[in-house]
Amino acid sequence: MRQNVATRLLTSRPFLFFSVILLLKSMLTWFVIFDDGPSWAILITELPFAWLIFGLIEMLASKRKLLYYVIADAALTGILFSVFMYHKYYGVIATWHALQQVNQVTAVSNSVFSLMDPYYTLIFLDIVVLAWMLIRGRKELFQPERAPGAARSRRRMAFGAVVVASVGLCLFNILPNRASMNEHTKAEDMGILNYEAYALLDTGSEEELLEPEEVTQARIDELKGLQPSSSPAYFGAAKGKNVVVVQLESFQNFLIGLKLDGQEATPNLNRLAQESFYFDRFYQMVGQGNTSDAEFVVNTSFYIPESGAATMDYAYKDVPSLPKLLKAQGYDSATFHTNVVDFWNRRELYKAVGFDQFYDKPFFGEQDSVYFGADDEVLYAKTLDKLKEMDASGKPFYAQLISMTAHHPFTLTPEMPAGQELVLPERYEDTLVGDYIRSQHYADYAFGRFIEGLKQSGLWEDTLLVVYGDHQGLPIFSLDRKDKELMAEIFGHEYGYPDMINIPLMISSPGVTEPRRIETLGGQVDLLPTIANLAGASLDGQIHFGQDLLNETGNLIPQRYYLPSGSFLGSGSLYIPGVGYEDGTRYALKDGQPADGASEDDYGRALELLRLSDSYMTALPEHGGAEYPSDSDSGGE
Repeated sequence: MRQNVATRLLTSRPFLFFSVILLLKSMLTWFVIFDDGPSWAILITELPFAWLIFGLIEMLASKRKLLYYVIADAALTGILFSVFMYHKYYGVIATWHALQQVNQVTAVSNSVFSLMDPYYTLIFLDIVVLAWMLIRGRKELFQPERAPGAARSRRRMAFGAVVVASVGLCLFNILPNRASMNEHTKAEDMGILNYEAYALLDTGSEEELLEPEEVTQARIDELKGLQPSSSPAYFGAAKGKNVVVVQLESFQNFLIGLKLDGQEATPNLNRLAQESFYFDRFYQMVGQGNTSDAEFVVNTSFYIPESGAATMDYAYKDVPSLPKLLKAQGYDSATFHTNVVDFWNRRELYKAVGFDQFYDKPFFGEQDSVYFGADDEVLYAKTLDKLKEMDASGKPFYAQLISMTAHHPFTLTPEMPAGQELVLPERYEDTLVGDYIRSQHYADYAFGRFIEGLKQSGLWEDTLLVVYGDHQGLPIFSLDRKDKELMAEIFGHEYGYPDMINIPLMISSPGVTEPRRIETLGGQVDLLPTIANLAGASLDGQIHFGQDLLNETGNLIPQRYYLPSGSFLGSGSLYIPGVGYEDGTRYALKDGQPADGASEDDYGRALELLRLSDSYMTALPEHGGAEYPSDSDSGGE
């Protein structure tokens, strides 16, 4: 039987064949992840790791060698594919730490796979062909080596030298680049496969934690440059009022005031922004847990962990929190989310932060289901009924609502009444940006009905309403060329990182707030102290990393996800490090304004704040909280 070229190469030169295949796959991965795409540098950054694996196969295997090659090829392909798909969704280089939460990521698989371009599947083409050949059982592919013993020995010695040289090249790529703060830079300089191996094997990169007694509020305030007032403005202005916090799914700040062909994208939220305290320089602080991380940060005023989601790492801790703080003021508390409570381990999170009750999918039912649960209209309507019951008890309440319908990939927007729908300009049709704006238009419509319900029920006058976005909806790294052009049209400049992580914050309470745009820099960590001030709840003795946005002007906001480690927001800029501080990049927070407020001292203080938060959270005892009581209305057991 005559062998074709591929089969001859497979059987006689598998090392060469699979080296070429891995080189092509590495080029594809670099094209997806890095702005400059692949370069010839990958010959010495990516291939040595593959040569190490293939060389070991050549040394140790005499039978079924090709099968081992296919297994190695499949494993390395899986790593590369996971890395670039994770990057498309989160914008970070995934390591085994991130992939430990893959069971949660599969729950949003429709979002992940919506980001796939057809050419991504080329990374699996050789595996499919080789698997077919193996299944067909072509005998020539499984022939053992027939070379004389001396020749086999020489061959193994030669590949032993290849293995040694490959180890040397891998170490040459890894060792000089370990100190880099920026994971993108580190992965590019090391090579992706080397970076993954380094992240798996490295045990000495964890930061040194402080003793709990070293974490003091005075130290935190000093690092942030705060001098808390003994008589802050607005203290107790909303004392005794109900506190209703609405977290809007994937809601970015550029939507406020946005018009398309004269149509307001979010008319109800526009109105609220015009009538309330509106913070337009407010930023997300979430991690891998996305929405659940926003819940954690807002309710605790702590930062997310160094890796992984807060709901996994911190949910079993007895955490200082907003529900506990308000409970001491006589409040009952509840949280409302139409998804199942065990998604992202929320059952334990809610125990940790001290919510009296949660209401999840069993309460909201399957009516008008979108993505993971009932749509926003059902969320607001059923929650409003429950809020009326809570109000009838005579005690003030704290309620947090987690909206969800405007979830990536934004393709399942419910129908709206005639005259309420948004007619997209033709250039926005069949684009991610267009789907996003249409989805948020529905979210705004449902939210508007909730505001009407609060007013009609009589709750509005006695409520402090806080509304903010949980995280970005349009990551830069997920947009194609047309989407980027549309975003540039909307912003009037190239869509950048500060635009991406900018979310709105609105605070409204009759008799307390007034129409006012506030440009104080803020992040989700600042909500707890701001709400506490308005509610007249003292934070003396409670460690918190946020600040009262109504009484402080400067701010320092570390970022830990969607941007490289070491990134932070200062008064006028977003700073992203390179290998270190010196080769980092500053991005202005406002178009036309200088990118200032990101000194090396700010950089060091931002890193120290993260270390303080990690140290305190690690030292906290477990909550040991009781199970939620059985209740057919809620998700309680």
